[in-house]
Amino acid sequence: MGDQKIVLVTGCAKGGIGYEYCKAFAEQNCHVFATDIPSRIHELLDLPSENVESLELDVTSDESVKSAIETVIAKCGKIDFLINNAGIGSTGPLAELPLEVVRKAWEVNTLGQLRMVQHVVPYMASKHSGRIVNIGSVVGRVPTPWGGSYCATKAAVHAMSDVLRVELKPFGIEVIVVVPGAIRSNLGRANIEKLKDLDWKLYKDFKEDIIKRGNASQTSKATDATVFARHVVKKVLSSRPPKHIVFGHMTGLFALLSWSPLWVKDLFFSRLSNLNKKL
Repeated sequence: MGDQKIVLVTGCAKGGIGYEYCKAFAEQNCHVFATDIPSRIHELLDLPSENVESLELDVTSDESVKSAIETVIAKCGKIDFLINNAGIGSTGPLAELPLEVVRKAWEVNTLGQLRMVQHVVPYMASKHSGRIVNIGSVVGRVPTPWGGSYCATKAAVHAMSDVLRVELKPFGIEVIVVVPGAIRSNLGRANIEKLKDLDWKLYKDFKEDIIKRGNASQTSKATDATVFARHVVKKVLSSRPPKHIVFGHMTGLFALLSWSPLWVKDLFFSRLSNLNKKL
């Protein structure tokens, strides 16, 4: 494939941001390996056939990750860009959210990214070249009520990425963190579906507020996923990419909140989440 850049993207089901990353990289004449779990691999068939190949990959499985990466290396001899996009929502009050739900979010959102990194780094190091793009979130910087589990997974992604950026520098590997704001995708709908199976006890009076938080990023003002993906891909492919790519609806508000005193943040989120009342 000559000098064509090889890109591996995780979490590429139709309707998600990963799907749009694949299209955006393909538009830039990169050769893209679009991946997802076996039950959703059929959703990748609508991606452009030119420059895009689909591949089964479950980021929670060492065997699956190893197999997928070895397949790409066997075909192309290298991986220039790893886009660690696979992720799931995890909404609900931390005092009641089942630990298996929390654990699943960490397995996919956090350990899934690190698993991909550990398997791809030896190949990138052998070429003394490569870029790892980890997907964080504005709520990884400023956590929000009803989203504590998800926020924590993304906060860990930010911390890991900042460490990896320094640790991998001697091997010529760059690490970039994408910090999305509110981006329209299937994430909100998937969150709502999961919430239907959960029955709150202490927080039964907040059911509607919790559902609202689960769909918070999917309002009409949210940034279009295609616009977002093209912006990120342009930055990632640039000769000197930024260490953090912050883009999307509400990123300005969260930047302001990140610098605000704790009492301001507490007051803002208490009112926003209807948590300023006594029961």
